Amino acid sequence: MSSGQTVAVFGAYGHTGRFVVTELRDRGFVPLLIGRDAGKLQALAASHPGLEHRVASADDPASLDQALKGAAAVINSAGPFASTAAPVIEAALRARIPYVDVAAEIEANVDTFTHFTDHARNAGVAVVPAMAFFGGLGDLLVTTAMANWVAADEAHIAYGLSSWHPTAGTLASGTVSRDRRDGHRVRYTGGRLDYYVDERDLPTLTWDFPTPVGTRTVLGDFTMADVVTVPSHLSIPEVRTYMTTDAANDLAAPDASAPSAVDERGRSAQTFTVDVVVRSGDTQRRVVASGQDIYAISAPLAVEAVRRILAGQTRTSGVASAGEIFDAPDFLRALSAHISVEERPESRVPLLA
Repeated sequence: MSSGQTVAVFGAYGHTGRFVVTELRDRGFVPLLIGRDAGKLQALAASHPGLEHRVASADDPASLDQALKGAAAVINSAGPFASTAAPVIEAALRARIPYVDVAAEIEANVDTFTHFTDHARNAGVAVVPAMAFFGGLGDLLVTTAMANWVAADEAHIAYGLSSWHPTAGTLASGTVSRDRRDGHRVRYTGGRLDYYVDERDLPTLTWDFPTPVGTRTVLGDFTMADVVTVPSHLSIPEVRTYMTTDAANDLAAPDASAPSAVDERGRSAQTFTVDVVVRSGDTQRRVVASGQDIYAISAPLAVEAVRRILAGQTRTSGVASAGEIFDAPDFLRALSAHISVEERPESRVPLLA
C-alpha cells in the first residue's frame, strides 16, 4: 500500500486511463485526473467522489506544469504517444517527478530513449516508457528468462490472444505509426531496428503455446514494442514478436469493435498467453504468462512501477525499460493477483534458423 501519495494520470478518462485510476485507488494512492476534455474529466470525477481534476493539453506546457503541481509521479495513458510522450516527459522533468507511460508505439518509445536519456539521467528522474502489456510485460518476462545470462542469441515473444477488440486509442496510434513508417515494416534483427519494404503478406507459422491455448497459427514479424524495450538493456541481436492470426485479423477488421466489460472491474472477456523463449547456443529458456484483458493488465503494471520508483526499489535512474530498472522476477511475483507466470522446461518451439 502507498501512503496516500498523489499520482497524476494524464488521459485519465481514456479506456486504459480508467483502469489506472481504479488501480491507484485500490493501492492507496490518490489519483489526480488530468486531460484536455473538461467534460470527460468532470464525468470521471463524478464517478470517483473526492478526486481532483485539472484540464491540461500536451501542446500547452504551462497547463501541464500547473496540472502536475503537488503530484509525486505521473502516468501517461493518453495516446497517440507520438504527440503526448515528449511534452509530458518534459513537464515531469521540470517538476522533477517520475514519469511512466503505457505506450505501445515503437517509434514513440524510440524517441523517448533517444531524446531523454541524458536529460533524465542528469536530473536523477526515472522515466519508464512502455510500462504496459506490450513492451513492459514482454521485457519483464525476457529478463526473467535470461536470469544469469549476460547475452543470448535470440528472444521470441509470442502473443496468444483469444481475440482483440481494439480501443479507439489503439487504432489511432496504429495509424500514426503507419504514417511514420511510410509504408515500411519494422523488425529487430542484427542488433538494430530494421525498416524494410516487403509487398508480401507477413509470414505465418505454428506456435505451440502451453495448454489450454495449444498449437495456433501466428504471424511472424508482427512487431511490437518489445523490440525497443528488450534490446535497450539486454544483449540479444534478434528479438522477434508474433501474434495469433485470429487476433491480428480482429485488429485489422474494418468493423472492429471496442472491448466490452464482462465483470465488475470493467475487464473484457479477452484472455492472453505470452510465451517467451530465449536461446543461447543449444540452450533454451522459457517463461509463460497468462491473464485477462490486455488493456486492464496495463494498469497494475504501470501502478506497480510507480510504487517501486517512489519506494526507491529501482536499479537505475533516467530512461529505462521495466526489465532494467526493476527486479523482474520480483516485479512479476508482485502481480500474482493479475498475472500467472510459470517457468517451463525446454520444449520445441519455432525459432529462427
